[in-house]
Amino acid sequence: MNNKNTILILAPHTDDGELGCGGLISKMIEEGKNVYYVAFSSCSKSLPEGYNDYTLKREVAASTKALGIPAENLFVFDYEVRMFKNFRQEILEELIKLRSIINPDIVFTPSQKDIHQDHQVISEETIRTFKNISILGYEMPWNNLSFNTSCFVKLNDEHIQTKVNSLAKYDSQKGRPYFQNDYIEALARTRGIQIATKYAEVFEVIRWII
Repeated sequence: MNNKNTILILAPHTDDGELGCGGLISKMIEEGKNVYYVAFSSCSKSLPEGYNDYTLKREVAASTKALGIPAENLFVFDYEVRMFKNFRQEILEELIKLRSIINPDIVFTPSQKDIHQDHQVISEETIRTFKNISILGYEMPWNNLSFNTSCFVKLNDEHIQTKVNSLAKYDSQKGRPYFQNDYIEALARTRGIQIATKYAEVFEVIRWII
């Protein structure tokens, strides 16, 4: 990763990027990398009762700020949740524009084994758009029937605490079990044990260019 200085995180929905690679984002920011975050839906139709339509836009701004991502590096689109397949061409065109603007060295996207319909579209269109760039797929166990643990990133206590702090900004999502602090830490510890370190996040190598 030493020569990967511009990092692009692609999140189908606000919060996916933090859940899948919040620890890595914290580490990359710490190392002085330039991190961009793109969310394709603010999921206004999936919010719990009592939250207004702009809730997740505010929460993703607060969350990415907690990770250290500059406000100008955050992009949020408004594609309808669970309907990305109807907007595949538009999403592809947005990705092509982002490729031109950002020119990333590496892209993080949902795993190819992710069964969520929106995640599948983003993963597939990522590969089409960034076929000449290194791509890693991030882990979301509740959506992955299987996962190829082919790349591990070592993390420390501060990286995991930053991830936890960033996810805490999503007040509207606090009822979801995978937002619980003990789960986030336990998954990172499980992946860390696999490589004899305290914490880690794991990624699927979709394409790696040297």
